[in-house]
Amino acid sequence: MILYPAIDLKDGNAVRLYKGDMEKATVFNDDPAAQARAFVEAGCEWLHLVDLNGAFAGEPVNAAPVEAILRECKVPAQLGGGIRDMKTIETWLDKGLARVILGTVAVENPALVREAAAAFPGKVAVGIDARNGRVATRGWAEETDVMVTDLAKSFEDAGVAAIIYTDINRDGAMQGPNVEATAALANAVSIPVIASGGVSSIADLQALKDCGAALNGAISGRALYDGAIDLAEALAVLKG
Repeated sequence: MILYPAIDLKDGNAVRLYKGDMEKATVFNDDPAAQARAFVEAGCEWLHLVDLNGAFAGEPVNAAPVEAILRECKVPAQLGGGIRDMKTIETWLDKGLARVILGTVAVENPALVREAAAAFPGKVAVGIDARNGRVATRGWAEETDVMVTDLAKSFEDAGVAAIIYTDINRDGAMQGPNVEATAALANAVSIPVIASGGVSSIADLQALKDCGAALNGAISGRALYDGAIDLAEALAVLKG
């Protein structure tokens, strides 16, 4: 399993939200590139980036810090937030991003996901963010009637590289991930699944590793910033 440290970008800073609420943001670093370097120097092999402003605006907003991270860190990075057309996808991949994450458009324009996955094999992931099993879009502000597993299954034959599943009610709350729902999703589809939301201890990482499904990895943010998860120990647990 891969550990993906999360760098969520709001107004140029690395922040963490509480349950997806933009009004409840804690700034952890005003230099996101320095934060990214620290994660890489500690041994992380991937970075998970989110343009929070972009998710609401529907277009990239925090491009400058993302570009700085891509310049300064030589490990692959994936980015979500405000990526809703082929031109934006192509632009980010040309700038060195390893993988784009398509969330809102996966619900509103699934044909774009298929087109992008075909054009850029291995470089397109689907972000599925959910409250109580139902998908939320547009920076988690809009809830839909689409069920998580139904959306995931609809991309089985599209060639997407991964599904990033976030339980919004767990995100930033330090209450542990939704292990049962994550495992159920991973067992329902052949697409690799990355767990996100609420990963707040080594025990949480171990629980995901032992959940009965072959997860690709787990994303953690606040717990790494707060020191609740020791990065070196976490990497050892997931590799062991």
